[in-house]
Amino acid sequence: MSRWTLGPALALLLAAAIVLGTRFGSVALTTPDVMAALTGGGEAATRDIVLRLRLPRALLGALVGGGLAIAGATFQALLRNPLAEPYILGISGGASVGAVLALAFGWMAAGSWSLPLAAFLGALVAILLVFRVATASGRAMDVRVLLLAGVVVAAFFSACVAFILSVSPARTVQSAVLWIMGSLAGATWKSVALTSAYTIPSAALLLALARPLNLIAVGEETAHHLGADVEGVKRVALAVAALITASGVAVAGIIGFVGLVVPHGVRLLIGSDHRALLPLSFLAGGAFLTLADVVARLALPPTEVPIGVITAFVGVPLFLVLLRRSVVAP
Repeated sequence: MSRWTLGPALALLLAAAIVLGTRFGSVALTTPDVMAALTGGGEAATRDIVLRLRLPRALLGALVGGGLAIAGATFQALLRNPLAEPYILGISGGASVGAVLALAFGWMAAGSWSLPLAAFLGALVAILLVFRVATASGRAMDVRVLLLAGVVVAAFFSACVAFILSVSPARTVQSAVLWIMGSLAGATWKSVALTSAYTIPSAALLLALARPLNLIAVGEETAHHLGADVEGVKRVALAVAALITASGVAVAGIIGFVGLVVPHGVRLLIGSDHRALLPLSFLAGGAFLTLADVVARLALPPTEVPIGVITAFVGVPLFLVLLRRSVVAP
């Protein structure tokens, strides 16, 4: 499929997903109700539902999903590993420790700003630890050491989470498990603005690195001979992709498979040119997560299924299909 065809199609799909996210929920609203609320008319209760709850939630889903997808595509290029995904550097483990500590010490309820802030700080600690280990032997950042450091740091933080939960009351354990499974229920206009401030400039910076990412994906030695600043690009791109992931985890919890499945699907459709792969992955990831959130709200009303469960249910079979297609492709 041509990138010039896929791009408008994904943009329309993302717009449709945001419309569906605004239209559907636990309270039944008609399309005229939604349109009236968006234009400042209709009942006050309807305007509150649309403008204060559903619209920021849909926009946050688009930002987080797009950020995870473009971060996943970046990690796959830099690590030259098709199984790389945004949480490979132990970011989710660090965020989990921060969030669980916030809940265990009772700093704030799950919907307050203390929880996202603690999760973001925990993710930053994980990033710094992994980068420190990866560069300990010299200036060059060894990809193999980076991967091993990510695995070790993730295992350590997983043990920390298990220990904290083992000595916490049942209510804290329940809140922590629900946060770890991911949710967009706490979306506000403030969280949308903060996530935009991290995600959009970071995504633009990754797009500016598309050409050197193409070279690095072929091989670091080849990229160096062709004039790319391999170490500089690796450090900047890894740091930016990690920060995008950290900001998404902070406001939505740990949502798997978006950063793994979406770049694979887009790559199979348009190839590995990151000048097209990165922006199209952003659009596809935003649409995927926003639609998954709609399904999470409507699957078992009035209960809301954690969005991480939905992305796993969809992502696992989809990834197997994509993997089979990539294996049998000539």
